Amino acid sequence: MSIYTLAALLDKFGHENHAVCSFNVYNMEFTQGVMQAAQEENVPVVLMISELALEFTPLEMIATICQTAARNSTVPVCILLDHGNSSAVIQECLRMGISVMFDGSNLPLEENIQLTAYYADLAHRHHVSIEAELGSISGGESQIESNTRPFTDPAEAERFMRETGIDALAISIGNRHGFYKGKTELDFSRLKAIREKVDIPLVLHGGSDLPESQINLAIEYGIRKINFGTDVKFAFAQAMKQVLSQDPMPFQPIQILSPCRNAVVEEVRKKIRISRGEGRAGRVAAGAV
Repeated sequence: MSIYTLAALLDKFGHENHAVCSFNVYNMEFTQGVMQAAQEENVPVVLMISELALEFTPLEMIATICQTAARNSTVPVCILLDHGNSSAVIQECLRMGISVMFDGSNLPLEENIQLTAYYADLAHRHHVSIEAELGSISGGESQIESNTRPFTDPAEAERFMRETGIDALAISIGNRHGFYKGKTELDFSRLKAIREKVDIPLVLHGGSDLPESQINLAIEYGIRKINFGTDVKFAFAQAMKQVLSQDPMPFQPIQILSPCRNAVVEEVRKKIRISRGEGRAGRVAAGAV
């Protein structure tokens, strides 16, 4: 199946009580695991390439893995640069037909609007989509302290959408990257206020470790894409730890990596079902790149 833009996938699901699941992938095994679960559940999926991870895996290598998986898939797939900051990386992704998530959330509002609008225009001239972030989402992806308010302001969100021309907006309503500390309560009144002012798909980063009840309410109040990373990485690592703790220790790559890939499949399947995604792939019939 062809590779879809982010806007095409979200447009087809934006009117339903459903969120598209988006997963960080780091190598072939992560990608295979996500795709196996998505195809078994018959659901569209977003494969995210984190800019931070490119220090480990070159963009061309991981992008080729994702593109090959997408073109051989039975379900619609979008490939997305996650938390893009580098102009060179963003422009290379656009050249390759990869949608981008530009993260200017650490910048003052005016500068975030200006840069996001620039990249949005660039993305659309390459016929791909752009997601951007307004508000500070703390945790594992954040290496720079944000100068913005911690949570997304609804009035600012409306202005940000209007002046940038983005296709999807990542918001901050108490969500965070990585594992949550203590009881988690998302600000649903804020989400509702943002939804009333913003008519493009809303994205929730930090879906891992969120209680199912919170995810269900987030979807009910208008979230249309949920990002998952930490829980899948943890499942992969736990499986590897278990395999390598055996005596004698396996050393064949297939013996080590197959259980890790299977762990990814199971964790991704859980997230898809929590996000009410099973069996939705057949409804996406247009919008392929």
